[in-house]
Amino acid sequence: MKIIAVIPARYASTRFPAKLMQDLCGKTVIRRTYESAVNTGLFDDVFVVTDSILIYDEIISNGGKAIMSVKEHESGSDRIAEAVENLDVDIVINVQGDEPFINAEPLAKVIEVFRNDFDHKVDLASLMVEITAEDEINNPNIVKVVVDQNGFALYFSRSVIPYPREKNVGVRYFRHIGIYAFRKKALLDFYRLPMKSLEASEKLEQLRYLEFGKRIRMVETSHVGIGIDTPEDLEKARQML
Repeated sequence: MKIIAVIPARYASTRFPAKLMQDLCGKTVIRRTYESAVNTGLFDDVFVVTDSILIYDEIISNGGKAIMSVKEHESGSDRIAEAVENLDVDIVINVQGDEPFINAEPLAKVIEVFRNDFDHKVDLASLMVEITAEDEINNPNIVKVVVDQNGFALYFSRSVIPYPREKNVGVRYFRHIGIYAFRKKALLDFYRLPMKSLEASEKLEQLRYLEFGKRIRMVETSHVGIGIDTPEDLEKARQML
């Protein structure tokens, strides 16, 4: 299998404009993320895909690989699909551009799903981490996921799922961690399929895959990435280096 990582990198950001081009101890956030992905040694290739000539030039001028988006896109999956459509690749890993401290272990876990998927029953693999705090379980900004007995996603929601009508029945709650590994075909199918009501309602692109019958294998992890969403996050990141 040929496995690549793709880092979707938008210049605009509602909460922190141009965050990927901010200085993080001598290098931009996006450059550190790119180099961290390369340094995991897990991928045959790593690309940044972006709508910004500034980000494109930042990666290319420092010896990296980048692809300019041709179209406007509503989701990261759409942006990645356009970029890889003509690439010779089997598995595509979506790496978040605002997480420069990449941990190789969870990425290796989602890759391993496909190495063991001899019958090609898996279209996507993604990560989840158990949550127990009531404020997290009830927070609509934290996406929850429920899975079947084989670890395949049944549904993702901003709501509490499952709803605890009965207490003390051993239910575990899981937060979805937005790192995806795609079969190329599943990714291109997504690109060509319309948004349906569930995705439109929850504003969760992974629901498009479920609505059209794609199978998402979830992998439990204890690792939660450190993202840079605010200037305060950037300052914390600087202190970590």
